Amino acid sequence: MRFLKSLYIHNTFFRYIALLAACFILSYWLPMLYPIAWLLTLLLFALALFDIALLYRVPSPVTAQRRLPQKLSNSDFNPITIEFQSMYPFKAYLVLIDELPVQFQKRDFEYRSHLIKGEKKQFEYTVRPVDRGEYVFGNLNIYASSALQIIKRRFVFQKDQMVPVYPSIIQMQQYDFLAISNRLTEFGLKKIRRIGHTQEFEQIKGYVQGDDFRTINWKATAKQNQLMVNQYQDEKSQPIYSIIDTGRVMKMPFNNLKLLDYAINSTLAFSNVSLKRNDKTGMISFSKQIESFIPAVQKLTHLNTIMEKLYNINTEFTDSDFGLLYAHIKRKVNQRSLLLLYTNFEHISALKRQLPFLLAIAKKHVLVVIFFENTELENLISTDAEDLQTIYHKTIAEKFSLEKRLMQKELQRYGIQTILTSPEKLTINTINKYLEIKAKGLI
Repeated sequence: MRFLKSLYIHNTFFRYIALLAACFILSYWLPMLYPIAWLLTLLLFALALFDIALLYRVPSPVTAQRRLPQKLSNSDFNPITIEFQSMYPFKAYLVLIDELPVQFQKRDFEYRSHLIKGEKKQFEYTVRPVDRGEYVFGNLNIYASSALQIIKRRFVFQKDQMVPVYPSIIQMQQYDFLAISNRLTEFGLKKIRRIGHTQEFEQIKGYVQGDDFRTINWKATAKQNQLMVNQYQDEKSQPIYSIIDTGRVMKMPFNNLKLLDYAINSTLAFSNVSLKRNDKTGMISFSKQIESFIPAVQKLTHLNTIMEKLYNINTEFTDSDFGLLYAHIKRKVNQRSLLLLYTNFEHISALKRQLPFLLAIAKKHVLVVIFFENTELENLISTDAEDLQTIYHKTIAEKFSLEKRLMQKELQRYGIQTILTSPEKLTINTINKYLEIKAKGLI
C-alpha cells in the first residue's frame, strides 16, 4: 500500500503514450507501422518497470529538512530554508513542493533540481505573513525520477510544522540602533534637533567648540585652569505607555495589513527603543472595554511580556470607549507619563466626540495622538484628472485629506501632540516624536 501511495507517473510518460497513439493511427494508412507500434509499446512498459526498479531499490535514497525560524515576523519577508540530499547511484531529478500555510493562498510552489550521489543542496525562499497567529506548514514533498523520466517516487517530510507569527521582530531589530545612538542624524532618521537640555546631571568635562556657554561650571574651571562644562543627559526611568485602539476604525487595510497591525509593529519597535534608553514601558489596549493593561516597567525582559500580549490582540467591530480609557488611566497611571495613542479619525466630527476625553487625559500626561493618512486618497489626489468623474473624485479626496490636517491643527490648538503619518512610516515617525519630546524635556 505504501508502495502505491508513493508511485506516480511522470508527465513524460503521457507524451510517450501520445506518440504511440499517433503511430497506431498512422498504421491505418501505413500497415508497416502497426508491429513497430506494438514493439514500442512493449519497450515503454519494460522501461517503466526498469525505472521502478531504479527508484525503489534503495530504501531511503532522499532526505530533506525544512528549517523554520522559531517565530515569523508579521508584515516582513521571512526566509525559509530547505536542505536536501540524494543517495541514488545515478543522477536524480527532483521536484520539491512545499505545502505553505493556508493563509498565504499559494498552491503553485515548486522547485526543481538534480543531484548526483551524495550531493547536498539547499535553497531559500521568503514568505510575508500579514496576520498574526499560528501558521501550519504541511508536507514537504519531493518527487524523484531518473533520466528515463517515466516514473516518479514521492517522499514526504516534516508534516504539519506549526510556527507562530508575531509582531514585526525584524522591524524591531532594524530600529534597534536608535536606542543606543545619540547621533541619529547621521542615519537620516531623526528629523528633529535637540533643544536645550534636561536637568539630569551626568558629568563635568572639558569644553569643546560647540558646547553651550550656559553650561560652563565656573568652580571646576577655576580648579582646572581651563574651561569646564556640565554635561546633562535625558532623564531616565520615565513611564511611557503605548495605547492601542482596537475598535473598528483600526480594521482598515493598507497593503494587505490592517492599521491595527501597523500599530502593533510600531509598539513593539518603540518599546524596545524606550527600554534600551532606560525608560519604563507599558501598554494598554482598549475598545468597548480595557482589554489589556501592562504597567510600565524598566526591564529588558519586560519586552517579552509586551510581545506576548501584542501577539493576542485582535480588532473588534465596535466603537471604542474613550471615556472608559480616561477613567482607567486616571485610576491606574498615577505618575505623569508619555502616552502614545494609536487610533484613527476619518471625520472631524468623530474627533470632536472624543476631544473632551483626550483633553482630560492631556491635563495630567503628555498625550500624543497618532492617526493615519489615507494613502489611497493621496494616490488619487496625485493622479491627473482626465474626465469629469475623476475631477469629482479628486475633489472629494482633497476634502477628506484636508479634514485630516484640520484634525491635526485642532488637537495642536489644545496643546495635544500629534502624529499624522502614512502607515508605512508609522514606526520611524513615532520614534522621532519620542526623541523630540525627550530632547525638549516635556516629561
